[in-house]
Amino acid sequence: MFIIGENIHIIAPRVKEAINTRNTQAIQEMALAQVRAGAACIDLNIGPQRKAGVEVMEWIVDAVQAVTDVPLSLDTTNLAAIEAGLKRCRAQAFINSTSAEAERLEAVPPLAAQYNARLIALTMAKEGIPVAAEERVAIAMDKLIPRAMEVGIPMENLYIDPLVLTVAGTQEYVPNAVEAIRMFKQVMDPAPMTVVGLSNVSNSVPTEGRSLINRTYLVMLMAVGLDAAIADPLDTKQ
Repeated sequence: MFIIGENIHIIAPRVKEAINTRNTQAIQEMALAQVRAGAACIDLNIGPQRKAGVEVMEWIVDAVQAVTDVPLSLDTTNLAAIEAGLKRCRAQAFINSTSAEAERLEAVPPLAAQYNARLIALTMAKEGIPVAAEERVAIAMDKLIPRAMEVGIPMENLYIDPLVLTVAGTQEYVPNAVEAIRMFKQVMDPAPMTVVGLSNVSNSVPTEGRSLINRTYLVMLMAVGLDAAIADPLDTKQ
């Protein structure tokens, strides 16, 4: 399983402070801890960063690449920041992410094609996340995959994310992402790659129960062909 380490996320107070103060050492320590725990890629979630996005992304990419050679996942809605990061990445990067919303679908895939980046594509349209697995697959088949092919993204560089919902309040819909992964692997040859944000399944669950839920769900997803997961590699119980 290809694990994309999720822990450098601006929602975490330590990460937010490190970004705000440009604490290179703190970011490097967080990246190295994930690599040592088995992460094959590091996600760099800097938030929207509407004003300082380019400078922040350049700084954080350089900081992490100074201590590890693993690929990076550039996670922001600021396209200028993503491009700035792509220009500095030494290994093939991920763009996290596009959706099927018209504006994102128009702008993001060409960037992935231009820089030979792997693209995470969310099965979400303007109306939000569909409930049914079939609707999520339809978004991929009708919008995400055709757009990727149109701009020249190889299928092996396209990672479809069916969007995991939480068991807290939407438990009845949680199996639908599993079924969507199964369907993705059946509808095309070659099939698109697949990825999930694993910890979403246990959002709003008491801390003591999250690891068990995450690892149980991961096994279910792997059984139907999941290729990659954005997850916490430091969770040794997962």
